[in-house]
Amino acid sequence: MFRPGKREPVPRPGMQLGNYPERKVPEINWLERSLAGLAGWFSSRSGSQKRRMRRFTRKVENAEEGLPKLSERELRARISDIRQRLQRDGLVDRHTVDAFALIREVSRRELGKRHYDVQVMGGWAMLQGALAEMETGEGKTLTATLPACTAALAGIPVHVVTVNDYLVSRDAANMKPVYDFLGLTLGTIVEGMEEPGRRAAYAADVTYCTNKQLAFDYLRDRIILRKAPGRLTLQMEKLYKESARLDQLLMRGLCFVIVDEADSALIDEAGTPLIISGQGNISDELSGAYVQAMELAEHLSENRDFVIHTRERMIRLKTQGKERLEQQASDLGGQWTLKTRREELVTQALAALHLFRRDREYLVRDGKVQIIDDFTGRIMADRKWERGLHQMIEVKEGCDISSPNEALARITYQRFFKRYLHLAGMTGTASEAAGELSAVYGLKVIRIPARVRSQLAAQPDRIYATAEAKWNAIVERVREMHEQSRPILVGSRSVDDSERVSELLTRAGLDHQVLNARQDRGEAFLVECAGQSGCITVATNMAGRGTDIPLGEGVAEAGGLHVIAVERNEARRIDRQLFGRSARQGAPGSYESILSLEDEVIARFFPNALRTLVVVGARGAKPLSRWRIRMLIALCQSRSERAARFQRRELERMDEQLGRMLAFTGQPE
Repeated sequence: MFRPGKREPVPRPGMQLGNYPERKVPEINWLERSLAGLAGWFSSRSGSQKRRMRRFTRKVENAEEGLPKLSERELRARISDIRQRLQRDGLVDRHTVDAFALIREVSRRELGKRHYDVQVMGGWAMLQGALAEMETGEGKTLTATLPACTAALAGIPVHVVTVNDYLVSRDAANMKPVYDFLGLTLGTIVEGMEEPGRRAAYAADVTYCTNKQLAFDYLRDRIILRKAPGRLTLQMEKLYKESARLDQLLMRGLCFVIVDEADSALIDEAGTPLIISGQGNISDELSGAYVQAMELAEHLSENRDFVIHTRERMIRLKTQGKERLEQQASDLGGQWTLKTRREELVTQALAALHLFRRDREYLVRDGKVQIIDDFTGRIMADRKWERGLHQMIEVKEGCDISSPNEALARITYQRFFKRYLHLAGMTGTASEAAGELSAVYGLKVIRIPARVRSQLAAQPDRIYATAEAKWNAIVERVREMHEQSRPILVGSRSVDDSERVSELLTRAGLDHQVLNARQDRGEAFLVECAGQSGCITVATNMAGRGTDIPLGEGVAEAGGLHVIAVERNEARRIDRQLFGRSARQGAPGSYESILSLEDEVIARFFPNALRTLVVVGARGAKPLSRWRIRMLIALCQSRSERAARFQRRELERMDEQLGRMLAFTGQPE
């Protein structure tokens, strides 16, 4: 794939070369996309890849023979030799086998951890440009060092992407001794870094970062490059300009990326475009319009004037509502005389009032509205909603109205990650999205067999007719597990729910700790303590991905960590991530869900007629039968996932259309 000894790929159709290498992605029609999706779904269930993985693993084991007996000087000489061969011949099998064997030996010496065979298989899958589906707790952080170090030794810039800054810092620090011994430089990108620090981090052989930081830095580079001039033009600039564009770039192109928790970045977060904005100006007239829109919206009634489509999270004005709005705005003049503008402003105000809730979609901190990422539970401090929605929520909460942002560049994760010359990933939950990953990104999912048989025990889910009955049941279940001296992780979807659980536990006299977007200080310490005997931790999805909770002394004998979900997520994969915090690496553990028919996912996606039948069997606090629970949850999450896929596809279509329009005008994005 890559030109020997250089940082650029071998020229071939579909690849754009130059000082900023990246893939030029061809457009495909619906038939090609559908066939790719089917191929991805079938390939995830194919057995041929497993045979190839096992053959490769045996070769690596044979190549390891004699390595433990080498002195440090002899081992470093072997590393120098494999570096030269990789840079001369590229990532061919005979060299990658030797590289994996050396990396495995270095890890054993420096970390005291020798890669298991399943980790070698996962590394091989990623080197093939696939997504390795590994069981939670199988050590994906260590697995990533195999393809990352191999590609870096070949002279290819590598980006290792994970879901949050905490994991970026943790993973890079834990793996640094391996990179140092191999003579590779390591960089990290976290929130708040200045441009010189970012540029230095991207200049390293391997760079750890989050998907958000990476994509935004790419957009900043595209703004600098503008019409993407050729190599000669960029190099000539350095001769006559003090600040040439090549010197202003942050990254060295999109060469080789490994995406940890790939389904989170490539699927869950792909429903929102990434936009770099400049600070606009807000006039007194515009500020007053937001306030007026909120006042008008408060006088409209649901069902009479507007309809809330909860499943699509959308509000539609009815004819009667439009007429009423026209009458109310008749005396205001100005932009309120324009029908389209008037209805758009009030619809956004209605959305702020009825669809966006404090401590669920956002929280208010230091007088500012801050968005909460629904999938990670973390604050997105530098994000704002578009088209005046953010300002409407500020009016609703009594905050100072901020200036709307003016978009300078935008891209979606679908469009961004497809531009990498080599895209690979790993996760514990990809099977459900195998078709979409193949259709959108060309990523095949390869299942890696588990190293040890999982001891994760699933307790029967319980569902109640009312939220009050559910919360009471959760407290009693926590008390029961606490009396058994087991650590408990209570997982919620929102800050509001986590704090409600915390309040109930406090009333019950149960000591606990809370981890959410509002209380995120000392995250590493909280995670470290969460596996101790009798410890109770209440957390949002912040504790759902990539979080390794070590068990304290005697905890395994007591049954391990017990996970309680207080609400199901909109995708089954996210639930599996939460449950996967327990019973890691062969340790015992268990999980269960305690739900109610008033939970958001059920209320949004469960048909009212069938829901009425189920309620009949759930009067009071009596749990439903197991088969009804399974039917209910499966139906809700299936509808939710289908709606999310449709939203992502529509966003991708809009992005492709916008890309064609901007390409016509000569703009990069």
